[in-house]
Amino acid sequence: LSLLVLLAPWGPRVSGGLRSPRRRWPVPYRRFDFRPKTDPYCQARYTFCPTGSAIPAMKEEDVIEVYRLQAPVWEFKYGDLLGHLKIMHDAVGFKSSLTGKNYTMEWYELFQLGNCTFPHLRPGMNAPFWCNQGAACFYEGIDDAHWKANGTLVHVTTISGTMFNEMAQWVKYDNETGIYYETWTVQASPDKNSTVWFDSYECSKFILRTYQKLADLGAVFKKIQTNYTSIILFSGEPVYLGNETSIFGPQGNKTLAAAIRDFYNPFKPHQTVREFFVDLFKIIDRVILNHQFYLFYNLEYWFLPMKSPYLKIIYEEVPLPVGSKASFGV
Repeated sequence: LSLLVLLAPWGPRVSGGLRSPRRRWPVPYRRFDFRPKTDPYCQARYTFCPTGSAIPAMKEEDVIEVYRLQAPVWEFKYGDLLGHLKIMHDAVGFKSSLTGKNYTMEWYELFQLGNCTFPHLRPGMNAPFWCNQGAACFYEGIDDAHWKANGTLVHVTTISGTMFNEMAQWVKYDNETGIYYETWTVQASPDKNSTVWFDSYECSKFILRTYQKLADLGAVFKKIQTNYTSIILFSGEPVYLGNETSIFGPQGNKTLAAAIRDFYNPFKPHQTVREFFVDLFKIIDRVILNHQFYLFYNLEYWFLPMKSPYLKIIYEEVPLPVGSKASFGV
């Protein structure tokens, strides 16, 4: 059950046909029938899942401890720097009682966060070019120092080998159909019960789905506090604009296409300090002063009429789940 051999030489086909972009909030995250091959143009500074392996089949009688893992994003390079902003990365660990082996499973960007959040404007291509796939990574071992130094490594539940194997089958499905990373949560206001227009699809959401699957299989979680990072944009009701063909194709809207390209231009990789500050002023002007943001979600473009406080990073508690099955004793 390998999570690395995921790439097929065809484009994705939407499961169940196209969804009409009407007023259904939050917009459902779109799943696909299979994972498309990535373009060679997309390059990662750090290799995705360098030591990844297939998920092993566990013996039914095995007893497996499950661990919650959390550390600051890019902790391996910047230590606790992003931890002070509560920008955290989440994973899940497993320990087999029969073999004594440890394993780590996580979900993250194939080509780093910047490429998933903003596109490239390539010469000779009218449409913005996205390198925004994300995928699950499974490998043997748990790097205790990485997770403990500035983050969390805590036992949350215990499962059987049978439950682990059923979870592994679900991970394969989830990973092959949920293929695009979505950085932003978009909602109407900071109020707790405000309308959510779009929900993010990133590492923490994969861990939450995994916990829920284990709970549904019968896992009983400890009663401990668990918090996760969300990066939220605040906007009035979004306006649907279209997809790549309808906007940037031969019969597309040239004015809208130019506006979208112009919006994304300041987010390109920066070469000098001077260029960074020039582009930063452009971003402030468009997002805060002119209340504009163009969101790419489900391979479609939306206009967000931005409003105060515009952007917020929250570290919010999400309780560990309760399953739908009767719990089983381990």
